[in-house]
Amino acid sequence: MTCYLCAMMEVSTKKDIRLLGKAELVAAITEHGEPKFRASQVWEWLWKKGAHSFAEMTNLSKTMREWLDENFTILHILEDKVQHSADGTIKTRFRLHDGHLIESVLIPVPDERRFTVCVSSQVGCSLTCAFCATGQMKRVRNLDAAEIYDQVLLVNRQSEQVFGHSLTNIVYMGMGEPLLAYRTVMESIERITSPEGLGMSPKRITVSTAGIAKMIRQLADDHSKVNLALSLHAPTDDKRNEIMPINEQNNLAVLMDSLDYFFKKTGNRLSYEYIAFQNFNESLADAAALLRLCRRFPVRVNIIEYNPVAGLEFVKAGEDKIDRFARYLIDNGVMVTVRRSRGKDIDAACGQLANKE
Repeated sequence: MTCYLCAMMEVSTKKDIRLLGKAELVAAITEHGEPKFRASQVWEWLWKKGAHSFAEMTNLSKTMREWLDENFTILHILEDKVQHSADGTIKTRFRLHDGHLIESVLIPVPDERRFTVCVSSQVGCSLTCAFCATGQMKRVRNLDAAEIYDQVLLVNRQSEQVFGHSLTNIVYMGMGEPLLAYRTVMESIERITSPEGLGMSPKRITVSTAGIAKMIRQLADDHSKVNLALSLHAPTDDKRNEIMPINEQNNLAVLMDSLDYFFKKTGNRLSYEYIAFQNFNESLADAAALLRLCRRFPVRVNIIEYNPVAGLEFVKAGEDKIDRFARYLIDNGVMVTVRRSRGKDIDAACGQLANKE
């Protein structure tokens, strides 16, 4: 057992201070006899400066820091392993306070001044999508908001150190289904976008879902300002049922209604993620079926190369098939991006996150 885990076990009786809301933090600190503004100072250290220890909070008195340390803890994530791809992509494995592992990916495109972090929202996943490495794992638990926030914080520091540029985009497309960790995902977005937090624009954040219609509507009702991506991957129910069991409870008609509701209520950007599999979903007939799903509201289609996963038989579609598929959609007025794989050599590409070791 690492020293970090030993320390976490020793403080397990203390409450993680980052689980407190602002009002709760104010109450705890004023009840201790400190003025209210001390709570704002602590909050700033936690969510704006990303402090992982009370010792860092140097504008607090030594006595107060000792009181905080005696009564609370900060269960931050810890960098466990970093891998660098030949194309510049960086995958980081993080260890959580309970020993579980998650992965985040930094995807740099320096020529476009775009630096994107792909964050995880769960340890494992419960959706068992047939083509996805994470789907072969069981879901252990949801991440809390601070664990998601920490991924953004630490990968941002990594980006600044390696590339001299802070993050420009955040995608909830790592391990897990974000809309099945809805409460903590939304709390993390609040911390990341708040002026009292990291201050990032919600328009720079995309939440990706395999298709939980009820929660898509909830996202709209909560007036979220983030972008939404549907991991579509097949244009008909028959084909989608084959590779994504969630479609049996959330079929395409239901999903299209929920996306239409989301767009009309928020006006936020929508996209379809579409992995092209050889001899499965890359024909012109498939493109025509997908085109019909693009007619109800403005949507961008991101066509993605399949990335091999050990033990699975899926094969990526040929480039000629992908280009023909994309051209059909473009010629019919659909916005299309063909995303070439990044980080395949370190198992950091789309669908490959699974804590392989």
